[in-house]
Amino acid sequence: MTLTSSGSSQKTMELICPAGTPSALRTAVEAGADAVYCGFRNETNARNFPGLNFDDAELREGVAYAHARGAKVLVALNTFARAGCTKVWQTAVEQAVAAKADALILADLGLIDWARKTFPDQRLHLSVQAAAATVPAIRFYVETFGIRRVVLPRVLTVDEISAIASNVACEIEVFAFGGLCVMAEGRCLLSSYATGESPNMNGVCSPASHVAYAQEGNGLVARLGGFTIDRYPSGKPVGYPTLCKGRFSCNAKVMHVFEEPTSLNTIGILPALQKAGVAALKIEGRQRGKAYLAATVRAFREALDALATERQLPLPELSGLTEGSRQTVGSYRKTWR
Repeated sequence: MTLTSSGSSQKTMELICPAGTPSALRTAVEAGADAVYCGFRNETNARNFPGLNFDDAELREGVAYAHARGAKVLVALNTFARAGCTKVWQTAVEQAVAAKADALILADLGLIDWARKTFPDQRLHLSVQAAAATVPAIRFYVETFGIRRVVLPRVLTVDEISAIASNVACEIEVFAFGGLCVMAEGRCLLSSYATGESPNMNGVCSPASHVAYAQEGNGLVARLGGFTIDRYPSGKPVGYPTLCKGRFSCNAKVMHVFEEPTSLNTIGILPALQKAGVAALKIEGRQRGKAYLAATVRAFREALDALATERQLPLPELSGLTEGSRQTVGSYRKTWR
């Protein structure tokens, strides 16, 4: 399936890809990423899962590897510092700058202010965790802290993105593929209520330490923090128990109350996003495996290269890599309005 590209006279959008581990970083770069984003192995980034992320030495090695191959490295320090523990976040900034990171992705106002004053030449990006989705909000960050790029929340239409891009003096980055979130970008009180750990404070949504599976009758039960999230018949694929994608009894029906398992896929609307003034596309999934990463990066690389040369835009089959094997363009086209 193909789509004719348009608007290719504009600057090619940058492809930003996740790197949950050093090997994932190498996979993303080899698959065609313009830049990768990653985080330290602590609570300073919003994907603080066991077995993921980088220590100081690994980040330095990863940056050197990417730079040698023409790719950039963006370091996500996008959780909110705890009172009395700001040194943890400040140290992470210092380490990322020393590793020659191309940009820091920040959300905490105090940390942004400290980073700007301490390292005035360091490029800063505003994380989606900051939830800046209006022209006045974005202008505040740009004019006050010199933010060079803002990652927009996944709640805006293409037209709304266009209106923002044409009225702010910074680059616009949007999500292009991967998981969706029904909350205000990581500010999930559901996970905090069930586990006591906050995605935007501890960097963990549905932490593995609170996940439990149990065989009951003819199926498997998935629980989070003691709450039953879903039940699966024998032989059926079992999902990771997150509250937002769980099935619950509501009005005498068992159903997905908050969100059905579906992933974002914007390949079909890349020309519209480019025309809207988007500078960078972000693939979600630092916790995903290298097979997912290689396939999605290659697919978007091929599509962006086609868009840049006015060739037909390929629409590869990526449903096998999506949640529930289903795809959506989400709020970019709010067909429910």
